[in-house]
Amino acid sequence: MEGRDVLISGVVTDMPQRNEAGLRFTLAVDSATLDGEPVQVPPRVDVGWYAGVYSVGGEQVALQRQPGDLRAGERWRMTVRLRAPHGSRNPHGFDYELWLWERGVQASAYVRAGSADPEPQRLEQTWTHPVALLRQSVRERIYAHVEQRQFAGLIAALVVGDQNAIDRVDWDVFRATGVAHLVSISGLHITMFAWGAAWLVAWLWRRSGRLCLLLPAVDAALLGGVLLATAYSLFSGWGIPAQRTCLMLATVALLRLSGARWPWPQVWMLACAVVVAVDPWALLQAGFWLSFVAVGVLFATDAGVARPVAGLARGTVSRLAAMLREQWVVTVALAPLTLLLFGQVSIVGLAANALAIPWVTLVVTPLAMAGVAVPWLWDLAGGAIAVLMQFLQWLAAWPWATLTLATAPWWLAASGVLGGVLLVARLPLYMRFLGLPLLLPVLLWQAPLPPVGEFELLAADIGQGNAVLVRTATHALLYDAGPRYSLESDAGHRVLLPLLQVLHTRLDLLLLSHRDTDHVGGAPAVLAMQPQAKLLSSIAMDDRLQSLRKSQHCVAGQHWEWDGVQFSILHPQAADYESPHPPNALSCVLRILSTGARSQTALLVGDIERVQEELLVAAQAPLKADVLLVPHHGSKTSSSEAFLAAVQPREAWVQSGYRNRYGHPVAAVMQRYQERGIVVHDSPHCGAMTWRSDSPSQTLCDRSVEMHYWSHHVP
Repeated sequence: MEGRDVLISGVVTDMPQRNEAGLRFTLAVDSATLDGEPVQVPPRVDVGWYAGVYSVGGEQVALQRQPGDLRAGERWRMTVRLRAPHGSRNPHGFDYELWLWERGVQASAYVRAGSADPEPQRLEQTWTHPVALLRQSVRERIYAHVEQRQFAGLIAALVVGDQNAIDRVDWDVFRATGVAHLVSISGLHITMFAWGAAWLVAWLWRRSGRLCLLLPAVDAALLGGVLLATAYSLFSGWGIPAQRTCLMLATVALLRLSGARWPWPQVWMLACAVVVAVDPWALLQAGFWLSFVAVGVLFATDAGVARPVAGLARGTVSRLAAMLREQWVVTVALAPLTLLLFGQVSIVGLAANALAIPWVTLVVTPLAMAGVAVPWLWDLAGGAIAVLMQFLQWLAAWPWATLTLATAPWWLAASGVLGGVLLVARLPLYMRFLGLPLLLPVLLWQAPLPPVGEFELLAADIGQGNAVLVRTATHALLYDAGPRYSLESDAGHRVLLPLLQVLHTRLDLLLLSHRDTDHVGGAPAVLAMQPQAKLLSSIAMDDRLQSLRKSQHCVAGQHWEWDGVQFSILHPQAADYESPHPPNALSCVLRILSTGARSQTALLVGDIERVQEELLVAAQAPLKADVLLVPHHGSKTSSSEAFLAAVQPREAWVQSGYRNRYGHPVAAVMQRYQERGIVVHDSPHCGAMTWRSDSPSQTLCDRSVEMHYWSHHVP
């Protein structure tokens, strides 16, 4: 049913997320019809309702204005176009298909609400999702009361768990300073809330002798803390970290109430077992490993246990020292695991968390929560957030705020975690130093690179657009930077920068073939994070990208050599810049030649069309190549017979979006490749594609290498 209009009715299950493009929400489907006949569709669908003209996976969709208000629990009838749960697949990248699977969502859709389509109808307000409706109402009150959008978003994230409300720039600061766990409803928030709730319940319970005879205050506090923490977790969105923490608290509480006094390893492993039994996919989440390893490390090192000392002042100092040691232990022990999971670790994280943890836990969060009853407290919470942000931005601006390394194999990271635990354990000094040999391999690990004279191509899965990373022994080039998805999202931030980070790659050159947004959309993000990279392109001298980095025009005849690999520009000619040309006609064509034993060649051609292909063939340019980036994503205006006869590629790569509106690659064009025996790989079926000139017979498809039962099997 993909690509066909389906009439569905269903209930909005959660808070709709609004952005500059429109609205996104999850719909629990009641019924569906196709051409008037009932059909079966997945029970939960992720729906987008876009305003104006907007690109959905490369498709320009013209829609009517979105509704002014869409609320949780409402039942709607609307016409949608369904799509399989397909996401991009890149090395060490975010698994969107797993994320949908965990939420029980097995299809995405966008609303058809043009003038020729039936108007979406609000049928009724149900009360099947009262908590989500309450959360939405509180979020609206926060935005109405707090004028500063940045602070309102952070308060909404802390109160109702709306992490999408946090600006991308703020997320960058939080990650650089290692405090991202504080601005989401994390295990720390839930645990601190449980402690506070338990203290309050115990204090109130002791006021009544009858209640104490009925149930000891200690037991009542334990039960009350877990129940109130669960209620807070439900109100904040019942996210995976919150669910995990509530299960852990409930497990430990039941052990305590039963009178069991197990050693900490058994308690720790039982909590792990309960969480995994309820949510098996937790094993695939970074948060699971970080939280459980952190708790295990604190238990194993006896951290956070303040030794009794005489005097109030000394007691306070002892507690502060214990808190600092706790943070030091977690920072050192988890650094290798953090490098494995995220490719970077915050050097300033210890200093940032030393202030941020008590500030957010004891000041910002209580004020934000109390603001639900007394709204003017949100103003105080915003002021507290402003103070914190000034401190974090100052730390994030330090030259060595974060350490970025290549992502090491899991077994090296496990060795590194063990080394980190030894370094902070309560052991003799000589035994602690045994942790260094285990820790150093993680810090010294380097991602495999081609030998001198050889090169590697990695075509990232970025949807409809081009982005190919070329690496030699000591240099790197990025050919195009992928599309811009929305005002807040592009291929640079979402795919390319994380990819460069996990590969620990510094670009020497960013080559933008031409100015189309599916080729330069991610360029601003890449240029901002790769200040040393030079810019070579065919964009005009008054293009906005020139303000970020002055560009040199690519001109046929330019050539250079890196590590025994030869690079040359075949198109456009210098005279082409002297008269107006369509952007595609000015696409920079790059030829790469290895000088190794097998002498392999790759040809990256951007969006050149038949006219430019004929000019290159007529000029007898050195077009023959082993790997060809298919011109213009397989458009019918490219890949002419004469061009393919001149190139004679063994393999051809198509970078295109899944079910894109252009129909790329066109079937007739693909038939030309098949008739010549050319092996074609495309992004929807392959994901990211990797090829090396020293092993030219093998192209690795990330989707095939990392195929799982929840992965979308593209037909």
